[in-house]
Amino acid sequence: MTTMTRGLTRLGTGRLFAAGGVTLAAHEAAYGPRPLRWTREGLLRELEASGLTGRGGAGFPAWRKLGSVGNGRRPVVVANGAEGEPLSHKDAALLRHAPHLVLDGLVTAGEAVGATELFLYATAGTLSRVEAALAERRDRVPVKLVEAPKAFISGEASAVVNALETGAALPKDKPARLGVSGYRGRPTLLHNVETLAQLALVARYGAEWFRSEGSSDDPGSRLFSVGGDVPAETVVEAPGGATLRELLELGGVDPEFATAVLVGGYHGAWVPADAFDLPVTARGLQRYGASPGAGVLMVLARERCGLETAARVTRYLAESSARQCGPCMFGLPAMADVLERIAAGERTPWLAAEAERFAGLVAGRGACHHPDGSAKFVRSSLTVFRDEVQAHLAGTCTAHGGQGR
Repeated sequence: MTTMTRGLTRLGTGRLFAAGGVTLAAHEAAYGPRPLRWTREGLLRELEASGLTGRGGAGFPAWRKLGSVGNGRRPVVVANGAEGEPLSHKDAALLRHAPHLVLDGLVTAGEAVGATELFLYATAGTLSRVEAALAERRDRVPVKLVEAPKAFISGEASAVVNALETGAALPKDKPARLGVSGYRGRPTLLHNVETLAQLALVARYGAEWFRSEGSSDDPGSRLFSVGGDVPAETVVEAPGGATLRELLELGGVDPEFATAVLVGGYHGAWVPADAFDLPVTARGLQRYGASPGAGVLMVLARERCGLETAARVTRYLAESSARQCGPCMFGLPAMADVLERIAAGERTPWLAAEAERFAGLVAGRGACHHPDGSAKFVRSSLTVFRDEVQAHLAGTCTAHGGQGR
């Protein structure tokens, strides 16, 4: 697999790599030294003015998350680079090419909330580069590195805390708000590594600079992992509010060869080709229930069957659960079974309604949000690929020239 970086270079994924190094000296030559310690109130104001939102999936305003961390009781800040999504590579690219920017954000956030412990949680393949970066630094609070397993649910917030506490990256059943009681019962701020890199830029250059790129809906820049039916998997940096067409072209993909794009990863939603000129924002893609999410774009080629792809992804989601609750143990496999039966050409007319019924049964009832995201994906697939569903139920497939199954 080849992962490249293209587009803007605010986050250094292109600039520092092209310069031939990720040393602290190269980092400070590109960005300048990290500013002096921010107060909690000062950083909150600057983040609110910047409009920075989380880059890990939920898109929660960064200032609100920081403000939710309770005072006292030895707060903890965690940089989450688990990146369990199979097609997501942006966080790994960032940690490899600009580790100091992520560490600057982690340390800055830690200083603002008075953290006594800092963690960076990521897969083994990226920790060596971060470890080398840490060896060059003399931060007041040392950063502890924790290896994340390569598992879809390993980056879920409560799973991260559980991994730090026990070594088991499994979601907790109905956890308390992390800002109140997270790691070992202490107030915990958990941010995606890209969010912390963006926070470091806001802390350096200010909210006005941050807003000089992007749109009013989505200020700043974003990293996107472009994968699926593509010439090469690519990580691109683009202004917030870029259209799907622009992002695909930036990633070296001809939009005319795509029939749909899954936006936001396996817990995201499909956007069909006739909507490629919409901005990739929550408002712009509201009709399809999509949002930038974790910045994953999975391209579906015109010759590939969307229903067969959806069945494969749903099976993966069913097999990737923690198996800690009824919806994950029974509901997700049953939902995958139904989609596979339709994809295989079974001519039972009520199967599509049965898949929709299972999606309704699992949503909102799990120990974590994995069933919710899986149900969202299935509902999106049934909607966007409605013609394919009907064709399969009639024994044909639109992607294979109407040939029988």
